[in-house]
Amino acid sequence: MRELATLEEMRALVGQEVAVSDWVEISQQRVDLFAEASGDHQWIHVDVERAALESPFGGTVAHGFMTLALVPAMLVNALHMADMRMGINYGLNKVRFPAPVPVGSRLRARLTIQAIEDIEGGAQVEWGVVVEREGGVKPVCVAEFLMRRY
Repeated sequence: MRELATLEEMRALVGQEVAVSDWVEISQQRVDLFAEASGDHQWIHVDVERAALESPFGGTVAHGFMTLALVPAMLVNALHMADMRMGINYGLNKVRFPAPVPVGSRLRARLTIQAIEDIEGGAQVEWGVVVEREGGVKPVCVAEFLMRRY
C-alpha cells in the first residue's frame, strides 16, 4: 500500500502511475451476487453449463459493470491518502472493457493521477485506471474515474 501524506504530494505525482492494487479473485459466487444486486442474469454470467457449451469465452464471465464496481475498493486497497477525511465517487469520463473476465481470473488495478482540480472544500482527482487480468494480454477495463476528496 502506498501512503500519500498530503494533497500537495499528490499534485507532484500528476501524470504518474502511483499505485497498484492487490489481486482480487473473481469467483462464480461473486458474479452471481452481482447478478442478484444488478438484476443482470444474462446466461454468459450465471449459467455455468450453458456458458461452457455456447459462450465464445469457454465459460462464464464477469459483468463489465462488476469489474468497474471493484475500482473504488481497489483504489482504497492500493493507497492511503492520509489527509483525506472523506472521498466521494463523482463519476466517470470514459470506460471501456477491452477484454472479458473469465470466472476464476484474478484482477488488479494500476492507478495514475491524471489531473487534480481544486473544488470548494477539497479537490477533484481524475484517476486513470487500468484493470488487468493475471496472464491476460489486454486490459479488462480502462477508465477515467473521478473522485472528490475532502
